[in-house]
Amino acid sequence: MKEFKGSVLFLDRSDINTDEIIPARYLTEIEKSALQPHLLEDLKLDGFNSKNDIKGKSVIVTRENFGCGSSREHAPWALETNKIDLVIASGFARIFRQNMFNCGMLAIELSKEIINDIFDKFSQIDTLISVDINTDELIIEAAVQTQTIQFQISKFDKDLIQTGGWVDYADKYY
Repeated sequence: MKEFKGSVLFLDRSDINTDEIIPARYLTEIEKSALQPHLLEDLKLDGFNSKNDIKGKSVIVTRENFGCGSSREHAPWALETNKIDLVIASGFARIFRQNMFNCGMLAIELSKEIINDIFDKFSQIDTLISVDINTDELIIEAAVQTQTIQFQISKFDKDLIQTGGWVDYADKYY
C-alpha cells in the first residue's frame, strides 16, 4: 500500500477540471510517465507556476468540485506520475474521485468549513500532511502547530486503496 503523506500544494480554487489537471492535447500519450511534465500546466491561478510549484509536493489541498469535466483516468495518472497520491477537497467530481480510488490513490472529502480552516491556518507556510488509513485520521503538521482531523471513506474504497487499486483488488478477490 502507498503511504499517503508529504508536502502540501495548496490550490485555492474550486472547479479545477480534468483539462486543467492534464490538458487534453496529451491524452494520446502511450506511457503514463509522458503525462508527468504537463500536470496542471494549463491551470490559471494567481501566483501558481506548474514548473516550480509542484516539485517536491505529494499532497494537494483544494476547494470544491475538484476533477470536474471529462471522465478519464488520465487526470489521476498525471497526479500519480508526479508522486501526488492524496488530494483533499471539500468536494470531488464523482467519476474523478472513483478513478482516484481505482488507481489506489486517496481522495479525502472534508466539509467546506474544515477546508477553510486548513487554508486559513496552513496555506501560507510549509505544511506536511500524513494519513493513517487504519484510524481514518489526517495529521497536518507545520512549524506553528499540529492538527488531527477525522475523515470517512467507504469500506470498499478503503479496500481498493489498501490493495493498490482496482486491478490488484480484482486479482485478490475475483
